[in-house]
Amino acid sequence: MAYNQIDELPQEIKEQLPEHAQQIFVAAFNAAQSNGFSEDGARDVAWNSVRNEYEEGSDGKWHRKPEDPATHHKAVTSGGN
Repeated sequence: MAYNQIDELPQEIKEQLPEHAQQIFVAAFNAAQSNGFSEDGARDVAWNSVRNEYEEGSDGKWHRKPEDPATHHKAVTSGGN
């Protein structure tokens, strides 16, 4: 079962996740299903994708993780021969 839009997500997911996290969930779920994952497997992939950018707060809601400048602004260097 693919989701065409975030409005089709189960209510408990919509209540927990902000809109951007819902979009991540839908995209990851649909991609996993199109790659042959079962519905449960696709749900696991979707939650893991959300956890890459969001974390659950003590209020039970999900909040975007603070950006780590060390990982987002790395210089790419290559060695030569």
